[in-house]
Amino acid sequence: MSDKMQNLISLCKRRGFIFQSSEIYGGIEALWDFGPLGSLIETNIKNEWIKEFVQKKENIFLIDGTVIMHPRVWEASGHIENFTDPLIECKNCHSRYRADHMQDGRFIGEGKAKEKNQCPFCGGKEWTEPRNFNLMFKTFFGPVEDKAHITYLRPETAQSMFTNFLNVKDSMRQKLPFGIAQIGRCFRNEITTGNFIFRAREFDIAEIEYFVKPGEDEKEFDDWVKKWENFFLSLGIKKENTRFYEHPKESLAHYSKRTIDIEYKFSFGWSEIAGIANRTDFDLKQHSKFSGQDLRYFDQEKKEKYFPYVIEPTMGIGRVVFAILYDAYEEVEGGRTTTTKPTKEKEIVLRLNKKIAPIKVAVLPLIKTNQDIKKKSREIFEDLKEEFFCQYDEVGTIGRRYRRQDEIGTPYCLTIDFDTLKDNTVTLRDRDTMKQERFQIKELKKVIKEKLEE
Repeated sequence: MSDKMQNLISLCKRRGFIFQSSEIYGGIEALWDFGPLGSLIETNIKNEWIKEFVQKKENIFLIDGTVIMHPRVWEASGHIENFTDPLIECKNCHSRYRADHMQDGRFIGEGKAKEKNQCPFCGGKEWTEPRNFNLMFKTFFGPVEDKAHITYLRPETAQSMFTNFLNVKDSMRQKLPFGIAQIGRCFRNEITTGNFIFRAREFDIAEIEYFVKPGEDEKEFDDWVKKWENFFLSLGIKKENTRFYEHPKESLAHYSKRTIDIEYKFSFGWSEIAGIANRTDFDLKQHSKFSGQDLRYFDQEKKEKYFPYVIEPTMGIGRVVFAILYDAYEEVEGGRTTTTKPTKEKEIVLRLNKKIAPIKVAVLPLIKTNQDIKKKSREIFEDLKEEFFCQYDEVGTIGRRYRRQDEIGTPYCLTIDFDTLKDNTVTLRDRDTMKQERFQIKELKKVIKEKLEE
């Protein structure tokens, strides 16, 4: 694991971004809790996604489907048969891994592994034959735990958008093309986990199923590739750290005509954070067949029925959070000039996009022992928090308080000092430039709002 990765993980716990689930019991592998700041970043990303792809679109509609669906859904979708990974077991220590990960050397250099097909845990090279392992979590519907009552926690949000195709089309009175959008919790019983929150067993996905006329799918696919890329760049992810990976035909999912992943360059290599798939008309056909319901679209102009094709842009919220944090994390050797003198120690700056930053402005009284300054600072804080996520901090020197806010990515800090008591002005400090400007208190909301929208 790289030093940057280790330091970022440490920062995430220390400053309240991400914690290991059930940590007081020793934790549980590949399950993570988003803390006070991490959950705000998640929420900001979701809100930007909804704003961009639902609020600004006339023909994309948000739904919230259930985690547990009718078991026949997963038969129709192919998940029971095809949602598998090849599992192998070390005959020496009985550790289990994905066969394809071992074969492509994914674990070289980890643990004791020195070469391909060597167990990272014990170094052994004897393995069982690969067998398919279904990644869906099983549960039981109702009080009886038998085969007839088996169901599954969803591994994706897509299926409730297909099963609600007619409901949305009819209730929203839509013609093609139109889309259904959803953000929701998903579950995958991954064989091999690791790399912090990248491969988790419980996570949120944001997906769109965009229904189009057959024959128009390729153009729509290309359009969505551009929209998807632009969205991630708008969150502050650097273009040079992203790339497209087009799946060769032999590796496409059973439903896909074409799939492109958006990958991010982590320290452990290029890895998928989002994707766009042309699912053809597979899903609606399958659900029509298994449910007995006619899910074809009636084209008024052509006076005919047909199954629409579907373009699916999808992203893992946790992976995008990870990429954003990784991209924003910066260590400044020798420190930064926060007041009049540079510090000698290394400083951390989280250069988060203003839209994504969990705290927008920090309110810092210059001297906490002065009751007039403290009172004025609290008044300003109470007023600003009606409009923005704010933090009040009076502990330590002003330089250390600036540094604490830099570490969590706060774009602006307000300092209230003796001049504030004289002329009702405060100092506004910019995280990235460290430029300081004086503004009237009565102008603060307007000024901060304009700066956040720049």
